[in-house]
Amino acid sequence: MKNKSNLLLFSALLGGLLFTFLFWKERLALNLLIYSIYLLIVTFINPDVVKSTKLKIYGLAHLLAAVLVVVNNSDLSVVTYYISLLIFIGFAHNQQLRTVFTAFAAVILQLVTVPFNAIQQLSMVSVGSFKLKPLFTLIKYLFIPVIIVTIFACLYAAASNVFAHYAEETLTYIGNFFQNILHFFFKDLSIERIMHFCFGLVLTSGLLLAFFDKSLERAELKCKEQLVRIRRSLGQKTIWYHIVQTFTGNLLTRKMALKTEYIVGIISFTALNLLLLMLNAIDITTLWFGYEPSGNFSGELHQGTNSLIFSIVMAMAVILYYFRGNLNFYHKSKTLRLLAYTWIVQNFILIISVYIRDGYYIEFHGLTHKRIGVLVFATLCIIGLATVYFKVAKQKTIFYLFKVNGNIWFVLLLTFTLINWDVLIAKYNLTHETSIALDADYLLSLSEKTLPILDKNRKTLLSHSFIPKGEIIVSSTNDQILTRLDNRIEYFKERYKTTSWLSWNLQDWNTAEYFGLNK
Repeated sequence: MKNKSNLLLFSALLGGLLFTFLFWKERLALNLLIYSIYLLIVTFINPDVVKSTKLKIYGLAHLLAAVLVVVNNSDLSVVTYYISLLIFIGFAHNQQLRTVFTAFAAVILQLVTVPFNAIQQLSMVSVGSFKLKPLFTLIKYLFIPVIIVTIFACLYAAASNVFAHYAEETLTYIGNFFQNILHFFFKDLSIERIMHFCFGLVLTSGLLLAFFDKSLERAELKCKEQLVRIRRSLGQKTIWYHIVQTFTGNLLTRKMALKTEYIVGIISFTALNLLLLMLNAIDITTLWFGYEPSGNFSGELHQGTNSLIFSIVMAMAVILYYFRGNLNFYHKSKTLRLLAYTWIVQNFILIISVYIRDGYYIEFHGLTHKRIGVLVFATLCIIGLATVYFKVAKQKTIFYLFKVNGNIWFVLLLTFTLINWDVLIAKYNLTHETSIALDADYLLSLSEKTLPILDKNRKTLLSHSFIPKGEIIVSSTNDQILTRLDNRIEYFKERYKTTSWLSWNLQDWNTAEYFGLNK
């Protein structure tokens, strides 16, 4: 146990040093890949970590996300990197977890409790006959009082300007005292660099030192994927029973309460199906075939799309509510299931309308991140509806939905990260400049990886030949557009000259190659 604690603590310390070397005043790129490789190696050599197939899959997924940061270097790739890292660490230290959501929550808890984990690990360290446990026992007694005093000092400083003045002077004096000592021994180091190292040490410790409390893991183990019929005695009443009893008095038994819920479900799904049938009929006749834009169709499409997506999410919530318990086993529930399936099919049709609305938006205004986001969200709604259908048909639990959808969403997140969206948007919009309302200001707001494309298409960028009927396009003047483009190019050239190999990524290299900076 002591050898393992020494190994993990040494790995955390080495990780902190590696962190400050890789990320100090650097951009996130190749350094993230190096840091991930280090974390993967330490995690897999940790004897307390079970090297299961699931862990290896999520480890490879995180490694792919780290590689994509180097290849695409987009905001999405960085977000995917962090999410995949937290999920991998969560599964590494909680082997019995089954959903990515719980794994994510577990590692957040692990990061928050870094001081407690570190104290527990350090208390087991010994150098010969010298043991650190008495020292950290004293620190444990002082930790909570220090936190409490700090919180109240901040509150008093906010309440009194005089107190805040003296507190600020005290902190400044203490900071200068330690900075003078530091400069006396190490002239090249700074307080900022030391704080950066401390942050890296805390972060690495949180990722490598497992949280000793497994309550979250034990709680998830109680969750089942298959629904079972719960037989309650007459003394056990559900919340729904008490709600119905408010209006009906004591006329209902448990059997009658279930029957009442069934009847309410029949009425609800019948009415909802008729309502959605009317909306789908309107969309099919006016939107699917022969749609002609008029007025501010851009705003209408945008507002309509948001409302439809929200309605689809609510539709899934309604189905989950009615098929959450014993109603799944009610002998007359066949009609209710048929109405629910019809409701699901109609929501599929509604999603097609969302695709068509967004397609019209892209046809007349081009690609943007938000319009792509609508397509992605609609795809997630299709997956959600499909799994909800399977939940109702196979009598699965909501926990099952979280497990399956979590894994699917994670795979889709990695898949979408493979695409260089900024480059795709710029190429598509500039290629279709004669048929869309080209938004030069939006294209100039894209990342620096699009600069070669914009520079090649300067004339196209300045053209505003197509304006959809009923739309008013407001954009910068041609001189302003050219000035912004030139300024961004010059900024990139200056930044690239000061970039070290730790910030290397393929997109920056390609952009620099285009502007002749790699010679």
